[in-house]
Amino acid sequence: MENGKGNCTRETAGKPIICKAAVCRKAGEALIIEDIEVAPPQAWEVRIKILCTSLCHTDVSFWKIDSGPIANFPKIFGHEAVGIVESIGEHIEEVKEGDTVLPVFLADCGECRDCKSPKSNVCTKFENKKHSGMPRNKGYRFKDMKGEPIHHFFYVSSFAEYTVVDITHIVKIDPRMPVDKACLLSCGVTTGIGAVWKVAQVEEGSTVAIFGLGAVGLGAVQAAKLQGAAKIIGVDLNPEKEGIGRKFGVTDFIDPKSCGEKKISEAIKELTDGGADYCFECIGSATVMQDASESTRQELCLDEYITHEVKLHDINKAFEYLVQGQSLRCIIWMDDSINHH
Repeated sequence: MENGKGNCTRETAGKPIICKAAVCRKAGEALIIEDIEVAPPQAWEVRIKILCTSLCHTDVSFWKIDSGPIANFPKIFGHEAVGIVESIGEHIEEVKEGDTVLPVFLADCGECRDCKSPKSNVCTKFENKKHSGMPRNKGYRFKDMKGEPIHHFFYVSSFAEYTVVDITHIVKIDPRMPVDKACLLSCGVTTGIGAVWKVAQVEEGSTVAIFGLGAVGLGAVQAAKLQGAAKIIGVDLNPEKEGIGRKFGVTDFIDPKSCGEKKISEAIKELTDGGADYCFECIGSATVMQDASESTRQELCLDEYITHEVKLHDINKAFEYLVQGQSLRCIIWMDDSINHH
């Protein structure tokens, strides 16, 4: 797909633009293609002509929410996209008109302690509170044809031909990159890659288990392969994911439904001689997080710390053991009926 410059001319700079957008009027209902008005960018803002965008599970999850502070409608969803800078507001030096950019939902001010740290990507100057407007002044840049404001989503709102994004939410990219591939880097794929490569820093020869082989999970698979992992276990309830998983680098595939009464953690420990060195939960499920935790190799040896056990009425014995240097840790059980092991 070629990167067309579209209609990014100085004729529209500083003026509202009428364009098409897919607007969600009510939670869970089909999006409506309608004309909207996109305001010109204010200070530290960039107006982007969206070239293409993709649908993420997060869009669908928030589309379904019909109550609470984030259930604001009408709304323009979308947060994985690539586009061309149409015009810029004051104080913008990072990009210029015609640049190819990725809008991203996490801010990077480049100034706060966390943005400067290689250990964090959560900006503390512009906190990611998922507000339905702009990050600095909380205002809106979209209106419908009746003049009513339309809520933003994740500070991106890419299901529109034009959008306005704060400069802290923009990454300039090489214009030679195919745009349909580039838009995948705004969220899911880089989430998985970054978890393996940047956060965990998986070493060569490691064993890795990845729970969920969607876009995030496959990104993690690809990064694990690039890092030289010796065994990459893909876990997914959909058996059809095995084929695509192996294309990305999965060496072993487990469908939890095929494990019978055996826990998934037991199956993984059998494959890895005691547990995977790294486990990545790429679904967003508390239950699966527990499975992932139980599937990792023991790095901490805790059993040997427990040298004595007593009941509550014998607590003074625990004092004696410690004072006499006989104990590392004495576990004091409150209820005699508890199954200690």
